[in-house]
Order: sequence, then C-alpha cells, then structure tokens
Amino acid sequence: MIQHARRLFLALGLAATTLIGSVATPASAQIPYFQNLLASQTKYAAMVVDAKTGEVLYAKHEDSPRYPASITKVMTLYLTFEALAAGKIHPDDPVVFSPHATAQAPSKLGVRSGDSITVTQAIQAMTTLSANDAAVAMAEKLGGTESRFAALMTLRAQELGMQNTHFANANGLPDSRNISTARDIAIMSRAVMRDYPQYYHFFSLEGFDFRGRQITSHNHLLGPGVDGLKTGFTNASGFNIAISGVKENRRLIVVVLGGPTRVARDQNAEDLLLTGFDVMRRRAMGEKITVAQNLFEPELSGPVVRPPVEQGDGDQDGLKIELASAPAAKAGKISIVEPRKGAKKTAKAKWAVQVGEFHSPKDARHQIAFVEKRFGDKFDGATGGTDKEGRRYKAVFTGFSESDAKDACRALKAKRLACMVVEPS
Repeated sequence: MIQHARRLFLALGLAATTLIGSVATPASAQIPYFQNLLASQTKYAAMVVDAKTGEVLYAKHEDSPRYPASITKVMTLYLTFEALAAGKIHPDDPVVFSPHATAQAPSKLGVRSGDSITVTQAIQAMTTLSANDAAVAMAEKLGGTESRFAALMTLRAQELGMQNTHFANANGLPDSRNISTARDIAIMSRAVMRDYPQYYHFFSLEGFDFRGRQITSHNHLLGPGVDGLKTGFTNASGFNIAISGVKENRRLIVVVLGGPTRVARDQNAEDLLLTGFDVMRRRAMGEKITVAQNLFEPELSGPVVRPPVEQGDGDQDGLKIELASAPAAKAGKISIVEPRKGAKKTAKAKWAVQVGEFHSPKDARHQIAFVEKRFGDKFDGATGGTDKEGRRYKAVFTGFSESDAKDACRALKAKRLACMVVEPS
C-alpha cells in the first residue's frame, strides 16, 4: 500500500535528475490509454485544480451529478474543524455514540451505544477508516440530530460555492438525495485546506491506534507526494477519490469519481496529478499546454483507438533511455526482441521510439505487437523490446534514423496514441 505511493514520489522527483541534455520530450508521450476507457464510463467524472489559484487544469463531466459516497465526510470534517477553531469543542471532548450512530453500516469503529470516543479519535476514524458511525456521532454532537447537521452541511456547501451539492447524511452512505459533482468536491477540498490548514494533517494519516487495534487508511495513494484527502465507494457511486499533492511549491487537487475499480481509480488519479504537475512545469517555461492536450485526450466525436489498458502516466518526461546491445540484457535494460525478417539497419539508425509504459511486461509486449500490426510500414526494420524501470515496463522500438523516428511518432500521434522520440545516448 505504502510502496505504491512511494513509487509516485519517486516518479515526481526522478525526471529532475535524469533529463536528456537539451531534449525536452513531453510527458504527453506517455498517454494513459485507460483514461479514454474510464471517460466512457457513465459514472466517471474528474477534475484537476490548482489549489492556490483555483484554476481548473482539467475537467470531465465536472458538473454532472454524482454520488460522493464517503467523500461526504470531508464536509463533516470541515464543520468539525470549524467548531474546533471557534472553541465550541475541544480535541479531548467526548463524542457519545447513540443507537442511531451505532447502527450505521460498515466501515465503522463498532463502538457500543452509550460509549464515547474523543473528538480527535472521531476525526482520525473518519479520515482513515472512513468510519460511518463516528461521522454520525460527530454530526449528532454538533447538530443535535444527523438530519439537522446534514442541513448545516448543505448550507455551508452553498456558501462555499458548491452549487450542485445537497447532503442528506453525514457519512455518504447510499441516499439518492446525497448528491455532488467533481467541481464541487474540488471546491470543498480546496476550502478545507485553505480555511483550516492547522487540521489538514489529519488527512495525511496512514493509520492510528484505537484501543489496541491498528487502523489503516483506505487511501492507498498516501505517502510522499500525496498528503490527502479522502476516498469513497458505494455500488451506486463507483470508486471515488479526492487527492492533493505538492511538487516544487505547487499544490494540485485531483478528483476522480465513478472509477470501475479501486486500482483503476487510483491509477487515474495518480496519472492526472502527475500530468497536472508536468503541465504546470511546462507552462512555467512558457509553453501553452493543457492537461487534456498532455493526455492526447480524443475529441468526443472522434474515433478512439484502444490498445491494451493499464498504460502508465506521464511521469517519465525527458528521461534518458539506456539501450541494451544484446538480447541477454541485464535487469533494467531493454530486452531486445529479434527483428522481423528483412529488417534493415544503418550506422545512423541509433534513434529509438517509446510507444508506451505499462504495469506489466505482458501489456508492454501487447503494445509492441499492436503497433507493429497497426503501423507496420512506419516500424519496418525497427526492433521492439521492453525496458523495465522500477515497477513500470516501457515499450520501445530501436533502430531508427532521426527522421524515421519522428515520422513514426507523427503517425501514432495522428491517431492519438502514445509516442516519444528518444535520441541516441
């Protein structure tokens, strides 16, 4: 769980130490193909926002109504932090569990009716375990009843500019009236870190000890590179997440709603975060670029070519690829596949073309086969192979001249497919 987040951290820092001299190859060459697949899901919505300015860097179905599920608890926590900051409650105050709170469906702490925990423990339980019983107990402490507290949540949401949100409960358990949008969740996420930075660290907790029981966070992206915020899931909502991360003094907020699986949701959120940072960096260098352009996201009316899913993100911007010179390459080098019969090579054919990055060597090989079949005329004479770097596998063709490599990439990009020209080392 933690290792996945640390891979993200390494990806954020890796490009800074492995750039190819004067070559600035765009991260858009690493297109997450599953972005296209996710975007076609009826529940899917996404948003990438600059936390400082509020600028929207990317949006997809951002104002379409969605079920927020447990991300609802961010507003419960917002009102909790508000009460703490105003001195209305204190960290060690008791939060008593009523029969109604105790009866909530899992995930939950399982505290008995009449028992109590502290305000701090309730906050920890909501941010890590996403405890539904703790959220209701806190709601009753602050609002008297959960329904009255939900009305306060909705009122505060409207005051924050969340125009398409209505809260019906404090925890996000299924209720057709509990509605929000990707845009509103981004607004809420930005508000909680802006208005109550002294409490934001609770969203970074990877776990806490509760009465001898070690509770771990549901947010598998937490760690260096990502310091919040909240996950959510119901059958109706799909897999939701709001995350935030900092790189080079820039903070971004990413919201992904309606993921088909937890892994797809997490990978998509990670890709959007990394791509957002890359766009910010390139903008700082004077380049006009958007996240959608960086993803080569297809127009809604255009055809979508869908090779194997599970491609990686744009975290390999400008990386130098070391090419092995023989099939028996050691780990971390390109594993050369025998060239097709009739392949030609020249002394100048030292350029390479990277056509994707994947989580498994099988997917990388499938991508190589796909490109060979679909664009054989552009890759005739080139040698396809995989390059393992960390936990990712790059699909790379070697044996191009500079002009042929650029021509091959133009052909792929014309079909909105990933391609990056790699100059000789």
